[in-house]
Amino acid sequence: MPGYRRQLYRDDAVVLRVQKLGESDRIITLLTRRHGRLRAVARGIRRTTSKFGARLEPFGHVDVQLAGDPKGNQGSSLHTVSQVEGIDLYGKRFLGDYPRYTAASAIAETAERLTPVEREPSLRLFQLTLGALKALALGEHATTLVLDAYLLRGMALAGWAPALIACAVCGTPGRHRAFSVPAGGAVCPDCRPPGAAHPAPATIDLMSALTSGDWRVADATETGVRRECSGLVAAHLQWHLERALRSLPLVDRGAPAAGAVPSPGGGVAGPVPPPPGVGAGVDGVDREMTE
Repeated sequence: MPGYRRQLYRDDAVVLRVQKLGESDRIITLLTRRHGRLRAVARGIRRTTSKFGARLEPFGHVDVQLAGDPKGNQGSSLHTVSQVEGIDLYGKRFLGDYPRYTAASAIAETAERLTPVEREPSLRLFQLTLGALKALALGEHATTLVLDAYLLRGMALAGWAPALIACAVCGTPGRHRAFSVPAGGAVCPDCRPPGAAHPAPATIDLMSALTSGDWRVADATETGVRRECSGLVAAHLQWHLERALRSLPLVDRGAPAAGAVPSPGGGVAGPVPPPPGVGAGVDGVDREMTE
């Protein structure tokens, strides 16, 4: 638009992803507190003389000034980074820690998938994402527990929370032994579809504890229970997203138990189907997620 000058505005944000653009620029995907997910060009950021290159790395919490229309009504959909200050650059703490780095990558990718519309405010998801990265940085809980807690609570915000204390089909209350991803969670004997998984009762308890934030129960669980929980959570999330997450199979969850069957998300579970149209295994995931 002739004569249009891009307005400046500030927000604090979590850096979800960076992509190369040209010889010296990058496109930064941000999840902001007040303006939702948006993309911005950081010009000259890959030059050695860049003033804020190190501040715009994945998983960082930053205070950023952007040039562009915050509502997206005018000009390009890509904003421009004009200034940035680091609040807490969590990514620096993960560089030498493979389990935490891959878990942070899965959190960032999930946050991006759960915000399909740019510039649509999602304060609760922003706070959840920031809290999960901070928890990974502090290291007070097992990495896989922090990731699964984030995935479960993120699904709850999206309206996809698995049923855990009542049958997902008929609503009959109680602890049900079968779990069906297509049905929406735990199912009673009358509603159990063919191929439903039969997780240990402790696995359902762990999923409930992670959803409610009961870390005393979650921290006391055994490795096998955590792995089974991870498989169910990953399969449930990817079923609703209708595509696999590229980062989940890379998350380090420890050595599987003898005879365990890997799930599409890299955990261990019973016979849980993959999301529609998505093959199991890292190669299939990579083909699905290549952009």
